[in-house]
Amino acid sequence: MQTIRIVMVFCALAGASSGTFARDLNKNERDICTWGAGVAATAQQYKLSGLTLYGARNKMQARHFPQQWMRMSALGITEQTYDSPSRLRPEGVKQVYYEGCTRHELARR
Repeated sequence: MQTIRIVMVFCALAGASSGTFARDLNKNERDICTWGAGVAATAQQYKLSGLTLYGARNKMQARHFPQQWMRMSALGITEQTYDSPSRLRPEGVKQVYYEGCTRHELARR
């Protein structure tokens, strides 16, 4: 799961058309991408603040998730964020993740 690396490649390709793609997704797909982007931004914030991966994983484990699958996904996103050499600000990571996620969802169709 090389999410961050793949998402960064998609970001370079996204350009101004990313808004168009988001409108083609249904609400559930957009919500999942928004949620994942928020997790990636939080993980990047932890990483830039100097928190270890172990500490970030513990913080993610302590969070309440409404769906059972979200905990493992959040941990995976966190690990990929820490594995990435990116020093982007959390807002940038959030945008890159969302754009990549929406492109992925559209490609699945």
